[in-house]
Amino acid sequence: MRKLLLGFALTLPLTAMCADRITGQPFATRSEVYAPHAMAATSHPLATQVALDVMKAGGSAVDAAIAANAALGLMEPTGNGVGGDLFAIVWDPKTKKLYGYNGSGRSPKSLTLAEFRKRGLTEIPAHGPLPVTVPGTVDAWFALHGRFGRRPIADDLAPAIRYAREGHPVHEVIAYYWGRSVPTLSKWPGFAEQFTVDDNGKRRGPRTGEMWKNVNLASTLEKIARGGRDAFYQGDIARTIDAYFKANGGFLSYDDLASHHGEWVEPVSTNYRGYDVWELPPNGQGIAALQILNLLEPYDLKQYGFGSPEHVHLFAEAKKLAFADRAASYADPDFYKTPVAKLISKDYARERGKLIAMDKAMKAAEPGVIPQLNEGDTIYMTVADADGMMVSLIQSNYRGMGSGMAPPDLGFILQDRGEQFVLKDGHPNSFAPGKRPFHTIIPAFVTRNGKPWLSFGVMGGAMQPQGHAQILMNLIDFGMNLQEAGDAPRIQHDGSTEPAGQATAMTDGGELDLESGFAYETVRALMRKGHSVRYADGPYGGYQAIMVNPHGGYIGASESRKDGQAAGY
Repeated sequence: MRKLLLGFALTLPLTAMCADRITGQPFATRSEVYAPHAMAATSHPLATQVALDVMKAGGSAVDAAIAANAALGLMEPTGNGVGGDLFAIVWDPKTKKLYGYNGSGRSPKSLTLAEFRKRGLTEIPAHGPLPVTVPGTVDAWFALHGRFGRRPIADDLAPAIRYAREGHPVHEVIAYYWGRSVPTLSKWPGFAEQFTVDDNGKRRGPRTGEMWKNVNLASTLEKIARGGRDAFYQGDIARTIDAYFKANGGFLSYDDLASHHGEWVEPVSTNYRGYDVWELPPNGQGIAALQILNLLEPYDLKQYGFGSPEHVHLFAEAKKLAFADRAASYADPDFYKTPVAKLISKDYARERGKLIAMDKAMKAAEPGVIPQLNEGDTIYMTVADADGMMVSLIQSNYRGMGSGMAPPDLGFILQDRGEQFVLKDGHPNSFAPGKRPFHTIIPAFVTRNGKPWLSFGVMGGAMQPQGHAQILMNLIDFGMNLQEAGDAPRIQHDGSTEPAGQATAMTDGGELDLESGFAYETVRALMRKGHSVRYADGPYGGYQAIMVNPHGGYIGASESRKDGQAAGY
C-alpha cells in the first residue's frame, strides 16, 4: 500500500506536494469539482456515483445520502455499516433551516456497572460483546427519509443490494484496513465466515481489486426495503441479533432493539469571522470544534501564515483547552445537561484564552466547567441536490470494523461504541443501562448571512473537531480553495485527557503530530516552545466537502488520503 502523507519532512518546501501543478495552488493534489445541478462527495467512487444516480432519477439529497450510505456499508465495512450509528445535518431550502438528527443507540438495559466490576474490568473492552450498543443507523435512515425523502426507500437501497449480490472491486485504502482488522476480529463468532475469503485454507481480507460480494447483507437490506424500519428493530433481524448475543455471552437484546429511537436535535453554532459554524450538541464532540474556533478568533492567523510556528502552536493550545472540557462534560443529555451555551460562548472563550501563552506549550489543561451531576473508524459524506437541499452525514461502527460481533446470515458487524463509556461513578459519561455513550462522529455545516455556504466533515476519532477547525482556518484565514483546504498538511494533537476509560489527566503537554509539508524551522520553533513533535503515519482523518458556488451550482472536494471522489452533474 502507498504511504499516506507521512510524518513531517525535514527538507520539503511547502509546495512540494504539488510542485508540478500549473494552477499555483500550493497544496491541492487535484482540482476542485464544479457542477451546475448536484454534487456528492463520499469516501468511495462507486458510492458517489450511486448518490448521483439517485438524484438524476428524481431523488432528494437525503434519498441520495441514504443510498450512498447503504452502499458504503457494503463497500467500506472498515468504517461503517447498518450495525453502527449515524448523525446528520440537513439544510432544507423550503424552510431555509438546518435540521439535526442524533441517530446514536443506547447501552443494553440488562448490562450494569456492577457487571463490569464483577468481571474485574476498569475499562470496557474494545471488541467482543461487552462494548456493543444498539445500532441507530436504520432508524436514522427512515427518520430522515420520512421528512425529506422523495423516492420509496426501497429504490434508495436497490443499488447497494445489487452491488452486494453481484460484487464490486475493493479499493486500495479499504483493502489495507480490512486486512489489518482480520487477525484481531476473526476470533469473534460470525466475522471470519462473513468478512474474509478462503485463500488455500487461510482466511484473509479481500485484496485491492478483488471482487467482494455480501449476499447476507443483500438479504438484510431487502428485508428493510420491504418491511421498513421495524423489519430491523422488531422483526427477524432483531430476533437473530438477540439469539446471537444470548449464545455468545452478550447483553444486547430484542427489547433493546425494539425500544430504540433516535431524535431530532437543534444544531448549535458559533460565528467565526462572519461565518456561522454549526455542529450537533452532545453526546457528540462537535462543540469542541466551536470551542477551538472561539479560542483562535482573537489571533490574526492570516498574518502569521499557514504552517508558521504561531499557527500550529495556537491551534494546539486551543485544542488542549477545548478537549479538557470535552473530557469532563460531554455526555448523553438524558443523563447530564452539558452546559453547551456557556462552553461555546465568546465570553467563556475570552476567559479560557488567558491560559494561552505565545512562548510556551501548556503541559496540563483543567476543564473550565466542573460537572454538577444530576441523577442521572467512520465514514463522512455530503450530498447536495438541484433544489438546494444539502446533507452532511457521518456514520460509523467505531474502531474500524466495530466489535467483531457479526450475527449469522445478516452480513454486518455490530458497533463497539460502548467502549467510550467510563467505568466509574460520578462522571457524566459513566456507564449506565439504556444510556448513549460519548460519541466522536460529528457532521458539520456552515452558513453565511443565513444562507448555506459549506457542508463538510473530517472523520477520524478525536481528529474530527481538530479537522473541522483546521479546514475552516484554511478556507477563511488562509484563503485556500475547497480541495486545497483538505489537502494541506494537517496537525493532530494527541494526549489530552479523554472522556472514556481510566485515562489519566494530561500532565506532559501531549504529542503533536505534523504531516508532511511543515517546514523544519516550524518544527524547531515548536520544540523550543515545549511541544513534543512526533512522527505519525496516517491519523489525520478523511475529509469530504461541498460548497455553494456563488455563480450557481456547487463546488466539491474529496479526501486525497482515502479512496473517495467528489462528482456532480
